[in-house]
Amino acid sequence: MATIEPYTTAAGKRYRVRYRTPARKQTDKRGFKTKRDAEAFAATVEVSKLRGEYIDATAARLTIGELGGEWLTRQTHLKPSSFRPVESAWRLHVEPFWGVQAVADIRKTAVQQWVSELTTGDGKGRKPKSATVVIRAYGILASILDSAVDDRRILSNPSRGVNLPRKTKKPHVYLTHEQVHALAMTSKYPTLVLVLAYCGLRWGEAVGLRVKDLDMLRRRINVTENAVEVGSKIEVGTPKNHKRRAVPFPQFLGDSLAKQCEGKDRDALVFPGGDGKHLRSARVHEDRQSWFGGAVIRSGIPRITPHDLRHTAASFAVSAGANVKAVQRMLGHSSAAMTLDTYADLFDDDLDAVADALHKAVSLSSVGKMWANAEL
Repeated sequence: MATIEPYTTAAGKRYRVRYRTPARKQTDKRGFKTKRDAEAFAATVEVSKLRGEYIDATAARLTIGELGGEWLTRQTHLKPSSFRPVESAWRLHVEPFWGVQAVADIRKTAVQQWVSELTTGDGKGRKPKSATVVIRAYGILASILDSAVDDRRILSNPSRGVNLPRKTKKPHVYLTHEQVHALAMTSKYPTLVLVLAYCGLRWGEAVGLRVKDLDMLRRRINVTENAVEVGSKIEVGTPKNHKRRAVPFPQFLGDSLAKQCEGKDRDALVFPGGDGKHLRSARVHEDRQSWFGGAVIRSGIPRITPHDLRHTAASFAVSAGANVKAVQRMLGHSSAAMTLDTYADLFDDDLDAVADALHKAVSLSSVGKMWANAEL
């Protein structure tokens, strides 16, 4: 139980409440002008302990800056390519605004104001940020506050329920077979273009391929590595979602892939850059100096990025009759639901096919003529 003790200061008599935390740590709070105020606080402490709602006032004074640094060091599960934008969002958007704020002082309205200013700009020279950046920055703050709740520094997370901007999906670009052929023929790396467009590999997966990853007899590409640019470095790790997969390649690619592997060791890269190391991505597709950008311009196809060839591969697979599960396995999505969410537009024809199949089934059944003559 809490105890109350009087003491004297230059300003007069005051009261101190001594009590133990749920962890049995002795602590106190002083400065109460009346014994009644001290008793009310002591009662509140005891009730909060019984309800499991006790919050350590000292722990609640820790700042987002202090807790955020610890939170960032715990993100060891992230790949370098994923950690970099998280660290950047923390450094540029979260820490400058919230760093000195004690977690106990953060209010939902303040979080909403911060999100709104990130989204629209603050009128002081700071430009609006994309929905992706805003949601990422908010997610960092919310996660830090979740940790504060778990550690009993605050009772609830004040950031939950804040209105966030919506991401707008850009329409996918799907090339035709003729456009893919034109792009490949005007490219420095025609086989790489065809692998991206017909196998659906991510850029990092394609440039990370090694000779030993190709099974020419079974016509399979074993995706085991992902080479991603992080700043000026190439980070080689496992594929996205840490899942390896085997992707079939069409027969017409066999000779081209075999030629890419001629005279190379098993561990050699299939598509190396000019220096023999991992090929760098062509990020600016309008740039005539990049091999991909130049090929796009010369071929006369719509402006695309290498990732659009992955979308094209999905469209080719669906138009060839592949079901959503097969497309999921080819692309390496974590679930068929993700494939449907990403490429729902490609499966619109399935709705017509369902209606046509139902019509055919009814027409062939004994009730077909009945429905044909019925007046509804």
